[in-house]
Amino acid sequence: MRILISGASIAGPVLAYWLAHHGFRPTVVERSPTPRKTGGHAVDLFRPAMDIVERMGVLSRIEAKKTGTERLTLLREGRHRRIEVDLRRLMYAVSDRHVEIMRDDLSEIFLDATRDTVEYMFGDSITALAEDADGVDVTFERGAPRRFDLVIGADGLHSNVRRLVFGDERRFTHWLGAYLAVMTLPNYLGLKDQLMLFGDVGRMAGVYSGQQMDDARAVFMFRTPRELDVHHRDVARQKEVVRAAFAGLGREIPRLLAELERTPAFYFDSITQLRMDTWSRGRVTLVGDAGYSPGPAVGGSTSLAVVGAYVLAGELAAAGGDPVRGFQAYEHELGDYVRRSRTFALNAARSLVPRGRFQLWALAQAAWMINHVPPGMMRALARRNSKGVRLHDSIVLEDYEQRARTAATTTPRASTLDRSLT
Repeated sequence: MRILISGASIAGPVLAYWLAHHGFRPTVVERSPTPRKTGGHAVDLFRPAMDIVERMGVLSRIEAKKTGTERLTLLREGRHRRIEVDLRRLMYAVSDRHVEIMRDDLSEIFLDATRDTVEYMFGDSITALAEDADGVDVTFERGAPRRFDLVIGADGLHSNVRRLVFGDERRFTHWLGAYLAVMTLPNYLGLKDQLMLFGDVGRMAGVYSGQQMDDARAVFMFRTPRELDVHHRDVARQKEVVRAAFAGLGREIPRLLAELERTPAFYFDSITQLRMDTWSRGRVTLVGDAGYSPGPAVGGSTSLAVVGAYVLAGELAAAGGDPVRGFQAYEHELGDYVRRSRTFALNAARSLVPRGRFQLWALAQAAWMINHVPPGMMRALARRNSKGVRLHDSIVLEDYEQRARTAATTTPRASTLDRSLT
């Protein structure tokens, strides 16, 4: 069974790996002419995603590339006192198994794990899809037309596949009130295991580096009273917006803004959540941010994408490749996790970029408490909150190979993820 996946970042290669593992023939098309190496930013893998990458045989490579960020230094505008946070204490409470890794490093590892079993088409994209009862005819921007049994969009928040099949993305997006920018810059502060965070009302900036990095990343998050009219590909305008949002701040901010002129890699987008009633239509479905982005930097979207790709491949295999049964089971199995990720992202967006002085003070107090509450007590409190900080670790994965070995049954079953969250 031939399956076309659009997007070769995170969800696409993970999905391709598991589809090939289950006996399908995946092809991945990617707009970028080469595997992307644009700098990227740090992303998190929590316990269920870590379990998946271990089953893929790439755990050791991922752990070798972890950022190793252990300390956070919070400096508030107009205040001299620094607040130091031991991030290991925080992650001990949040997750039993966790790695922070640069996104591009993670993508490269997943690509390497699939090169021998998956066909990749770089430097091309889908321009049209024509579905009939037996398959989908796909027209490409550069390559010759081809026919596939199924098409899956794994092409991010601004998904091309979603646009072609479901229409304008504005029908499904919900802006969370803030924007995110990330850029690459020299590690002029000599950071290795530290995130320096500069906070003010409505705007937060940070700079960090990792153990495996020769350079550093600067992160900007800020609120605006209304959604901005900035296209996601208009880089010059995006940099103007960042400069305006952080004008007047002291400490390291002027140096960071100066680096905007010479950065080799820059990312900017709204912190936007996708809300779709269904991610599937006919022989087409969506995975990861293309279908259910909870919001960049606030909802654990990377872990959600890895789990979603694993579940989609497993449910298609369990359904014998039938898109009706497979896609329906996929959405049912993942639905509660997606909805809870959305709620978590809404709360995180409010907390990470304070709206007023009190919220900024509360953020500082929360940071201070991390270092002063006994780790066991903090972990115990966190374990009581599977809808919040322990959301991702509360997920229990289906063992699809074990299910395949078990005798088929016609008895309706409850979702594994739903059972694990009740």
